[in-house]
Amino acid sequence: MQSGIIYGIDIAKGSSKAQQIPKYAVAILKDGQIQRCSMVSKIRILKMVHQDKPDYIAVDNIFELASDKNELIRFLNKLPDSTRLIQVTGGLHQQPLQKLAQEYGISMNQFSPGDEAEACARLAAMKVGCEVSLFEDITKIKVSRARSLGRGGWSQNRYRRKVHGAVKEKSRQIEQILRKFSKDTGITFTLKSIEGFGGYVRTEFIVNCSREKIPVHTSVNADVQVSIRCVERDKIKYIPLMPSKRKYTIVGIDPGTTVGIAILSLNGELLFSKSFRGMSHDEIVKLISDYGKPAIVATDVYPTPAAVEKIRRSFKAVLGTPGTELRAEEKIAMAKPFGYSNDHERDSLAAAINVYRNYKNIFSRIEKKAPTFSDLELIKYHVINGDSIEEAIEKVTSVSVPSRTETVSSTVEYIDNDEQTRRLQEQLRQKTSLIHELREYVKELKEAISEKDECIKDLEDRISKLKKAESLELRKQKEILIRDKEISRLKLELKKSKQALQNSRHHIKKLKQIRKKEIKGEGLPVKVVTSFTKEAIQQTMEIYGIKKGDVVLLEDASGGGAGTATMLMEAGIKAVIVKDDISHVASEAFFHGNVPVLKNIEVQRFDDFATVNPKDLEEAIASWEEEAKRKRQEQKHQYLTSLLEEYRSERRRGLA
Repeated sequence: MQSGIIYGIDIAKGSSKAQQIPKYAVAILKDGQIQRCSMVSKIRILKMVHQDKPDYIAVDNIFELASDKNELIRFLNKLPDSTRLIQVTGGLHQQPLQKLAQEYGISMNQFSPGDEAEACARLAAMKVGCEVSLFEDITKIKVSRARSLGRGGWSQNRYRRKVHGAVKEKSRQIEQILRKFSKDTGITFTLKSIEGFGGYVRTEFIVNCSREKIPVHTSVNADVQVSIRCVERDKIKYIPLMPSKRKYTIVGIDPGTTVGIAILSLNGELLFSKSFRGMSHDEIVKLISDYGKPAIVATDVYPTPAAVEKIRRSFKAVLGTPGTELRAEEKIAMAKPFGYSNDHERDSLAAAINVYRNYKNIFSRIEKKAPTFSDLELIKYHVINGDSIEEAIEKVTSVSVPSRTETVSSTVEYIDNDEQTRRLQEQLRQKTSLIHELREYVKELKEAISEKDECIKDLEDRISKLKKAESLELRKQKEILIRDKEISRLKLELKKSKQALQNSRHHIKKLKQIRKKEIKGEGLPVKVVTSFTKEAIQQTMEIYGIKKGDVVLLEDASGGGAGTATMLMEAGIKAVIVKDDISHVASEAFFHGNVPVLKNIEVQRFDDFATVNPKDLEEAIASWEEEAKRKRQEQKHQYLTSLLEEYRSERRRGLA
């Protein structure tokens, strides 16, 4: 039983895929006692989880917590590192929760979310179900700047050097921590740094272990930030809580100073392939044992080397030999799909694959004949060790499977009590059974081939007829498609042309209205600039043009400086009208350029155009010029005063 805290969760209201926020029933299992909570939101569950830090969060379906994989990843990222998500109903092939509860003696009302949540918690405590794994045992650590450097000013280089130096220093600290961690645990890591002015722009570490084991934590300070994230899996992986039984394997050995070892499952899946130099017999046996119990130990040469025979005897496994030495071309063809680094790995792979191919048809027969839910691997193991398929099934399932050879073999077994005779009789019986099975299999294959040939002939006839009928239709559809695309293109061009024409007419109409006012003396045209920036000024120049003697209206005068003011003065404008305050720098630039800056003057707007009363404009300009004249006199007076003070100061110093 699990000694820590376990959360059982079941959805009580709504759905994870609905717009309405779902509510959950939560059962908290602690020290054998259950505490229930009803109608709890997901946010509240996360707060409770961070407070209690349970070992497991158990559910009957993970998609009750999230609508899809991405949302599930976000949920798991919010959990404490020590908390694991468990689906008690299994992995890809789930079992009903009610059936599991009955099997493990848990009473439950399937219509009560609270009972289902409690059942999930108790099943997880019994190690029932699978852990939901969405992350590889690989962690990425990123050290980078905590702020943007921006455009900066005179001190920009010094500031950039300071930030990049801080990133480099933090990267080296983390590198030292990871090197010590790697030395203590044997876990490897790689790093990649991007250099910048005065240090590093960023550094990425890839550590080959899960996040909770790494002695580095997320942090943020003024200049540097450290982010840690796990690498996501392509697919959801379900890891059983209960350790699975030891599997039977096929092992290929290439002996010598450098030993090549390849391990396949009885389904032909590659479990391990590598070569080692100077590896002892005990080390080889231990390595092979870690991947299961060898049913066959194979070699690619004949006769069998003594080292391979010794390993076979260590496991009491069946010997697999090719009968004759395999050619190099055959080895390459067999090992190439799996990949290999050297000839030793290639030879061991070829030995294992060759044996698997020899047994593949027999394994297919076993999968067809074996009862549902029976232990296929154990049946295959018995067949490899000399039993017929019927005998192997009977041993594993305790169900008798009649065979024609049973009567013959049982009679023959008692003819002679001599050990050698009985061994030969047993081999004969096995061979007879194998021949019978292979003949039946060949017969089935011939029937399947015949059926497929007839099917292929029928399909070829149909294809021939369809080609004739559809060839013309395809050409017709192609021409129609080309025509429709051309029509759509022309319609789009016509629509754009109509819109452009309409905009031009509207533009001309407004210009005529402004021109009429100008002729009557009622209004003087004003060029509108949306904001006091170089881009806005340039845009107005390109569209409407700003020429000598024009009056310009700045809708937003903030943010401008001497450069933007110079652009307008170089165009030779007569005056500038502003709605709000203008910067001191821009105001001084206009003053020195003798361009009036007018405020609180009435302007009439017509969309992108504007007019101003000529009389009001002249009065405002005259008022500005008077003010400018007074300001210049004051500046001249101040200048003369400063000269006089400076002269007096020099005279005093001279007298002294």
